[in-house]
Amino acid sequence: MSDDLRWMIERQIPHLRRYAFALTRNRDDADDLVQDTLERALRKWRLFGRKGRLRSWLFRILYRTYIDRVRAAKPETASAEPEIIDRLAVQLPDQEDRAECASIAGALDRLPAEQRVVILLVALDGMAYDEVAELLDVPVGTIRSRLSRGREALREARSRSPRTTLLRRVK
Repeated sequence: MSDDLRWMIERQIPHLRRYAFALTRNRDDADDLVQDTLERALRKWRLFGRKGRLRSWLFRILYRTYIDRVRAAKPETASAEPEIIDRLAVQLPDQEDRAECASIAGALDRLPAEQRVVILLVALDGMAYDEVAELLDVPVGTIRSRLSRGREALREARSRSPRTTLLRRVK
């Protein structure tokens, strides 16, 4: 493997891991998914041919690998793990902010997979709509629609969530 290829792929690994974790909600499964993705990408490197964007190509492989695993496995209900909440709240100092992060993570968890994936790719990874459309093999209008519906669902969930009451210290 050339140094250029190694460098280009290594730059994408954090993005792949974050996306894989968002899909699987489990660190070990996410790491396995990224490893399988990289193995497939290296085996099929000649098919890429530098015609498109490496990032989109790798994300597409990761997503299709994930879909293959989901189809092969029994359906399970997944929930936001505490580590997601902890990661979201790392820079948030008070209990109210941590509770809000937990609420947002729960709301993300309840979104349909199509909406959750689009929100995570656009908001978390900063991908452009056309990149996400290429990755998921759907029109850009579908991406906009899923993003809009997902954001609206998150806004509704946030407005429904009860505000935490701060405890006061009484002497």
